Amino acid sequence: MAGLFPKWMNALPTVGALAGVGGLVSVVAGGWYWLTPDFWEVGFMPEQPGSGFNHQIHAGTLGIDCRYCHTHVEDSKHSNVPSVATCWGCHSEGKISEDRVPAEKVQFIRTAYASGETIPWENIHVVPDYANFPHHVHVNAGVSCYSCHGQIRGMPVVYQDQSLAMGWCLDCHRNPEQFLVPPEMVTDLIWVEQEWMSKPVEERAHNGMTPEMLVQELRENPPQHCAACHY
Repeated sequence: MAGLFPKWMNALPTVGALAGVGGLVSVVAGGWYWLTPDFWEVGFMPEQPGSGFNHQIHAGTLGIDCRYCHTHVEDSKHSNVPSVATCWGCHSEGKISEDRVPAEKVQFIRTAYASGETIPWENIHVVPDYANFPHHVHVNAGVSCYSCHGQIRGMPVVYQDQSLAMGWCLDCHRNPEQFLVPPEMVTDLIWVEQEWMSKPVEERAHNGMTPEMLVQELRENPPQHCAACHY
């Protein structure tokens, strides 16, 4: 048989095995990234009705608190999308001078209000139907808007800042001391980003508790079992 097959062919099984393993690792590694929310959902920025809503102006320049538009986040499971009446409160005829806000930019609000229709805002942060995320529980525990939505006050157009994947949620539940802020500061995103998150974890006192005391208390409270979020 030595005359039929050259000696170098003895290496083919080894080369084939290595290529197979390499290909399998590449497929798994590629799927680990390209088939996950980190790739498909982070950065999601749908086109909004009319001229959209510029958070950089409203929440940033004007300093409007998140809860002015997203009411009941402290006592409701859901963070509501503001009604047309909320927008109308500032953008009704003659309320804001047109040298600051051209009429055509907010005409879609006035049209919707006059017709009694809602503005079909596109939802950006969508939790799957099989998962439960109660906003009021997290807000009252001290989870800042910044942790999930990023620096909203600097976004002319809002996009999805975090993956909202299960592993991302579990990272927070397993290490809550890294993400919690004083509950009264959850909507002060500039302070959270520049002051609180810049401190070492061991220097962050939470409701009078040291980080060690906080971790001790929270080990039981942020559950990690399936029924906590899937029921």
